[in-house]
Amino acid sequence: MTKSAQVDVAAVAESALVGQVIDFVRWVGDGRKLTQTGAVTLADARVLVARLGTADELDPAVGDRVFKTKSSVELLGLSLIVEWAKAARLVRIVHGRLVPVKKAARLLDSPAQLWTALFEAFGRIGPAFLPTGWGESFMRTEFVAGVDALLSALHGRAGAVGLDELYELAWDAVTARYLLDHATEVQLTTARKVNDRDVWRTLAVLTQLGAVTQAEDQVELTALGRSESRRLRGEPAPSDPVHQITVTLTEVTDPPVQRRLLIPAAMPLHELHNVIQTAMGWQDHHLHSFADDTRTYGHPDPELGFIDERSVRLGDLDGGRIRYTYDFGDDWEHEIVTETIGVAEPDGRYPRCIGGEGACPPEDCGGPPGYEHLREVLADPADVEHDEMVEWLGLNHACAFDPTAFDVELVNRKLFAIGSPRRR
Repeated sequence: MTKSAQVDVAAVAESALVGQVIDFVRWVGDGRKLTQTGAVTLADARVLVARLGTADELDPAVGDRVFKTKSSVELLGLSLIVEWAKAARLVRIVHGRLVPVKKAARLLDSPAQLWTALFEAFGRIGPAFLPTGWGESFMRTEFVAGVDALLSALHGRAGAVGLDELYELAWDAVTARYLLDHATEVQLTTARKVNDRDVWRTLAVLTQLGAVTQAEDQVELTALGRSESRRLRGEPAPSDPVHQITVTLTEVTDPPVQRRLLIPAAMPLHELHNVIQTAMGWQDHHLHSFADDTRTYGHPDPELGFIDERSVRLGDLDGGRIRYTYDFGDDWEHEIVTETIGVAEPDGRYPRCIGGEGACPPEDCGGPPGYEHLREVLADPADVEHDEMVEWLGLNHACAFDPTAFDVELVNRKLFAIGSPRRR
């Protein structure tokens, strides 16, 4: 852990949020009875709101009317503390009672380790502190995807990220599984508004935790937040070995298709497969394998006879050249060359693409010979297959396919996304 991260640990150790969790677990003591639905009783909730200072309003009044609080789950501040303690495995439910997890008791005397446990568990607590019912957001129902998008974006930048950009990234992530084509403009505007509200609340909790800082409309990971994000993503610590490799699609020229990448030496081959798929632009619809001069590695399958790629790291392989084959029908052969071996930089992000050229061929186009034929057909409007190929590619016009297209920033955004902690 860096010196700056240690300073942050000292700061968050005094934070109200960490203190609230510690106080709550100690209040649980030997155990507390819960309601039939597994919630804290309303009588206990009234005590806890005052004891923990959660800022929840009990029996809120609107004008002359008082709305009686009927359940502790209506108290979102308290629910955040309760569910976070559960998610971090500090307490658990046994026979209708909330009881402490004995082996986690040491965390109460170690705020730094408790902070790490809370950060790791954050993705599991969204429904606890985001409103349900009328005005419920996609962010609440797809909280893991939303948090992944936020943390990946923040981790992928050396500096701050604007709130508007984070709102947009979170919206794209949480609505990815939904079809919204038939939603009206009013419906979409309302949905975006409540989603932005809950993204803001999510960032506010991360700010309370000490994982991010906010200044006006800019959000940035703290030193501790970045350090823990790096650890959860499996990225190398400073001074760990990093390989600079070039991945080249063989038998494809004019232009060549290649990517230059920085890869931790400790990365297992199954994760390197995900990186290559993302960096090259493949869709991972087919089988694959790695091979050096003596062995072949891939998904463990008795019929294929591969060595389990999960048990082998990039740094374990001998020699500077490796073959990576994708799609055993089309046989896309890639040559992986290790150019240099360096060390991870303190503020570096890994895996990272540092250069490349050429667009990825379309899946299932017939390997290198089929790709060459496809490009010839697209270049000739008079070819009998021209219109069929354009339609097969889902294009409006053949010129929309650019074999030279390559965007290193787009590749890195995708690489940072696949490295998010809850997807690994």
